[in-house]
Amino acid sequence: MVSFECDYIAGAHPEILKKLAETNMEPMPGYGFDRFTASAKEKIKAACKMPDAEVEFLVGGTQTNMIVISTMLKDWEGVIAADSGHVSVHESGAIEYTGHKVIELPSVEGKLTAESVKNYLRTFYSDATYEHMVIPGMVYISYPTEPGTLYSKAELKALADVCHEYDIPLFLDGARLGYGLMSDASDLTLPEIAEIVDVFYIGGTKVGALCGEAVVFTKNNKPEHFMTSQKKRGGLLAKGRLLGIQFDTLFTDELYFKISRHAIDMALKVKEVIKEKGWRVYMDSPTNQQLIIMDEEEMESLGKSVLFDRWGVYDNEHTIVRLATSWSTSEEDIEALAKA
Repeated sequence: MVSFECDYIAGAHPEILKKLAETNMEPMPGYGFDRFTASAKEKIKAACKMPDAEVEFLVGGTQTNMIVISTMLKDWEGVIAADSGHVSVHESGAIEYTGHKVIELPSVEGKLTAESVKNYLRTFYSDATYEHMVIPGMVYISYPTEPGTLYSKAELKALADVCHEYDIPLFLDGARLGYGLMSDASDLTLPEIAEIVDVFYIGGTKVGALCGEAVVFTKNNKPEHFMTSQKKRGGLLAKGRLLGIQFDTLFTDELYFKISRHAIDMALKVKEVIKEKGWRVYMDSPTNQQLIIMDEEEMESLGKSVLFDRWGVYDNEHTIVRLATSWSTSEEDIEALAKA
């Protein structure tokens, strides 16, 4: 079997495993006070061209979204997100569990538009009874989006302008950030994202790490006592070295960007297979996730030798199938997919 099921089917990039093994017996302080975590933070700030940014490491995407959102929002506030957003659909109510409502707005190809956000905020505050409602206190987006589409620089700036007009932060979920930045369709760089948004994270779990996400607070806006809040929510890793070593490795010699580009190159080859086989495309994606439409018979046939994700229901007879590439996808995997 060959797998295109998701972008975290493999363990970790060999360079990370090598560094973890090399440093395994070195005694280090816990909770991220080790030298590798300090080095990783400096390398990330340099990559963002933002020396005054504040960087914190967490273990996974859902945990990161929950902790960032719940610590930045006030008790009475909620977070605006696309109706297809990860916090809206695939996080098992993690945000709501912290007492914060996810305020869903319609998406266009997985994206929020500045116009829809501004219309919502304008309508909300024009209602004389808004004090009886959940106050919108943040806007959440993903880059890439859930179906693999990308915000342009202009779209991102427009969203940020609306957020700043209403004095609320723009939070960018970057679980697959590398795959977005290295796409041919991207007109954004890491420093530009850091400049435009208020907080974002650099995904490691899906981009070469065993686990880990690097949160970057860009506007001197890290919540007070963040470490305490992190621990209270079960998100503080005692062996913080595990995260520090991984990100220090990923941000050495641009490894993060190189392996992300590899995934995009493999995705382009998957697109060629899709075109050759005449499979129906659900939504054209320029990133590492390719979505196609299949019936049960087609899925049964493909499933004999290829693992894939049943991404969603299309209609009564068809399913949206996701084929995801990653840093670990090989040319042999592509050949096996074409053969299957």
